[in-house]
Amino acid sequence: MKRVCFTLQVRPDRLDEYRRRHAAVWPDMLRALRDAGWHDYSLFLRDDGLLVGYLLTEDLAAAQAAMDTTEVNARWQAEMAGFFVGLDDGRPDLGFRVLDEVFNLDDQLEAIDDS
Repeated sequence: MKRVCFTLQVRPDRLDEYRRRHAAVWPDMLRALRDAGWHDYSLFLRDDGLLVGYLLTEDLAAAQAAMDTTEVNARWQAEMAGFFVGLDDGRPDLGFRVLDEVFNLDDQLEAIDDS
């Protein structure tokens, strides 16, 4: 599994509503994410609107493509688009910025334990 971390920017005036929407995500959306290969998926939100997402997946592009085939994702993305700043195409699921992983404790411990 690959670790993926990404960022988006939530509009500061919509933070409370964004939190409310994510407190009870639609069950069919939750199942679609799981079935598409999104595992251990979490979102973290800073008070200025910086959103950091983290997930495990075998293949991010394949997981995104699988979600793109679902009707629930189309509805969810349409409802969520207005929460974000700076999305060229308006789709948060395609507009996030993936971060490069520069350190992982378990990987480095495993490397020294194997030597």
